[in-house]
Amino acid sequence: MTHPSRLDVEDDTARHLPVLIDAVVDALAPREGQWILDGTFGYGGYSEAILQAGANVLAVDRDPDALVRATEFEARYGSRFKFVAGCFSELADIARQALEEPLDGVVLDIGVSSMQLDEAERGFSFMQNGPLDMRMSQSGPTAADIVNEYSEGELVRIFRELGEEKQARRIASAIVARRGVVPFSTTLDLANVIERVVGHKPHQKIHPATRVFQALRIFVNGELDELVDGLVASELCLGTGGKLVVVTFHSLEDRIVKRFFQERSKTHSGGSRYLPEQDLAAPSFEMLVKGGVGPEEEELARNPRSRSAKLRAGLRTDAAPHMLDARGLGLPNMLAENRSGGRS
Repeated sequence: MTHPSRLDVEDDTARHLPVLIDAVVDALAPREGQWILDGTFGYGGYSEAILQAGANVLAVDRDPDALVRATEFEARYGSRFKFVAGCFSELADIARQALEEPLDGVVLDIGVSSMQLDEAERGFSFMQNGPLDMRMSQSGPTAADIVNEYSEGELVRIFRELGEEKQARRIASAIVARRGVVPFSTTLDLANVIERVVGHKPHQKIHPATRVFQALRIFVNGELDELVDGLVASELCLGTGGKLVVVTFHSLEDRIVKRFFQERSKTHSGGSRYLPEQDLAAPSFEMLVKGGVGPEEEELARNPRSRSAKLRAGLRTDAAPHMLDARGLGLPNMLAENRSGGRS
């Protein structure tokens, strides 16, 4: 289904239009009077479409740069738009403090935004040189701190579990050897070392540094932990009939979201190998779409970055929230072992 009006926004917004926007709005089905939480406000593409459809938006983002755009939205939409700086793990508290009623919808766009990728000084991309940073919140340890200070074994585990990099040990060894001479400080410096280790054939579509950069970004920002916490928080703050819509960009994220909806859309005893037996739990979600929804050819032509995007969505029932089983959701071992087995 196409919605020309969603593309009929000011030119500056159109350049930052998020992926799968038609599918997102179709799944949310926003209408007047509803409050929908946009958990990754960014440049405001999803929020703009939701507001144009008549619903109100509670926007959240941990990137300080998002505040500039949010101020413009507050001036344009008044009381229909609220912005709060925060993370996925804080969504339930943010919703409770900002609104008197449960949410009618939540949309989460996982990972790094195009706006962040395109800013060399943020250090997310190996396609242009910049400081080896990668921090979404612009606070805390940088990717350079991780690369220059973590042990070889720790780097191997990060690259292998969070980047699914098969040559994690060779890359980590080369990094440790190089940093002993000169510490890493820029994105291209690290990318070049990885390329020399792995090699780069002209016909390869994926740059050899892709998985390592993904792993570092996920680790620096705690992205998978935040995703799990955001899913659980959404379950807590959505009212009956509310919709949870999640857009992912790689297999680790999608596996977590897929298993979350699978586990919560069936009746079971909760007899997980990682959790004690629970009372019979009724489904807390009904599936809104079968499988995952990907981009259509028109969107792929317009935005090649959307090629790996996948949307999953569920409808909140009136059942109680389920217990959290982080390992069962597919959270990598290095992260799952640091979490408790109870509900977040």
